Amino acid sequence: MIEFTEAQKAAIAKVRAAGGQVSPLAQNDARLDVAFHLSDKPVGDEQLGLLVELPEVAFLNLRGTKITDAGLKSVSQLKGLVKLHLEKTAVGNAGLAHLSSLTKLEYLNLYGTKVTGAGVRELAKLPNLQKLYLWQTDVSDADIAALKEAHPGLKIIKDLTPPSVPATSSPETKAEAGK
Repeated sequence: MIEFTEAQKAAIAKVRAAGGQVSPLAQNDARLDVAFHLSDKPVGDEQLGLLVELPEVAFLNLRGTKITDAGLKSVSQLKGLVKLHLEKTAVGNAGLAHLSSLTKLEYLNLYGTKVTGAGVRELAKLPNLQKLYLWQTDVSDADIAALKEAHPGLKIIKDLTPPSVPATSSPETKAEAGK
């Protein structure tokens, strides 16, 4: 079981008081999973400043909060961040520029944000990015192609429409056709 320092305990208490949830990733892992997406309090850029006191944050969920591009300056200080949810926020291109220092980032969800191709180009600087969600953004297919060229291993999800299933003939259909 991980023991937190008094400073870490105080920082965790502040995040919780601001409406965030904080939990260790595992019993033997000091990295943290922080989530504000289920908060019963308004969450904006001010609350993100509290995260600077918790450099162990690996997963951060800000889905549906009131954060803006300015708030991502605080997020950029979380050098161990691996997974970041920004879907349904007011984040745009200026905010993505702040993320270029997050070299461990593997997962980024930008669904329903204000980002465009200009902002997404900044993401090519993230060496470990593996999965990127761009559904309901103004990122063009050409922008996606350019990003994939710069980052060949990156999986980009732009459309969440399930693939169509081809019609197949069932045994009943074959039997009917033979009559």
